[in-house]
Amino acid sequence: MHLRPRDVTVLVLCGRSPRHLYVANQLCASTHVAAIVQETGSPVAVNVLRNLRRPNIIARKAWRWMRDRRRYIGDREAKFFFGDLPPRLDRPDLIVQVNTVNDPVVVDLAERHNPDLIAVFGTSLIRGPLLDMGRHGMLNLHGGLSPHYRGADCTFWALYNREPQRIGCTIHFIDRGIDTGRLIAHVCPEIGPADDELSLFWRGVRDAADVYAEAILRLGSGESLGVQQNEKGSLYQVKQRGLRHEIAVQRLLAGGLLRDVRLPRRVQWFNADTQHSAAETSLIGTA
Repeated sequence: MHLRPRDVTVLVLCGRSPRHLYVANQLCASTHVAAIVQETGSPVAVNVLRNLRRPNIIARKAWRWMRDRRRYIGDREAKFFFGDLPPRLDRPDLIVQVNTVNDPVVVDLAERHNPDLIAVFGTSLIRGPLLDMGRHGMLNLHGGLSPHYRGADCTFWALYNREPQRIGCTIHFIDRGIDTGRLIAHVCPEIGPADDELSLFWRGVRDAADVYAEAILRLGSGESLGVQQNEKGSLYQVKQRGLRHEIAVQRLLAGGLLRDVRLPRRVQWFNADTQHSAAETSLIGTA
């Protein structure tokens, strides 16, 4: 892959939260985005009917909904990423909305544009033929440090495990596993005593957005980014996070978990030409 950076065509797949819009806008500002596929979520009625016979799933989703309503209530996320401006995509002319990113419409769109890279952030798990599209691969921005933290709520679990030095985001190639593809970069945000889960998560995403765009440009210039993950790490799922875990993290933060933590922003690139492996990417600084 040897292209001039602005010649790299990108298909963006994203969600609808302010953080998702922010990352999509950063990619549009730096790369040649052919289209933005925005996943809006399956209709509520469809999900309810599908899960009526599975009360455990309904209970878990209800807890998740109540917890996230409490965490994201108000416009704190919108203000973090957009200030006093309303959250929006800067290129409405490129938007294609779908209920699910696995809609055949998205495959048709990828076939029509034949992008060099597909860039993902904030969608549901990608399955089927879409995984094999993108002439030079599919990338993802994951809100945890793979392979140590894969899956959901990785900032929360790093706090729960008393490992603030392992808070951050991963840019990686997508394969058929969950956050197991070849590593491109680790991005760790600045951390200080006044932080909480959301400020750390959002700052990690904001920092990673610029690195995401840079990764696409570097790949387009022919740089051999991407090394295999050499361990499984830990996979955290939505259902694992319960009230007792929430209470434990609140107590850790109130008790001074971050009191003496002052870590700068850190970026670790993984370049296949220099034979970096995941085991060689120890983070600078410790809590």
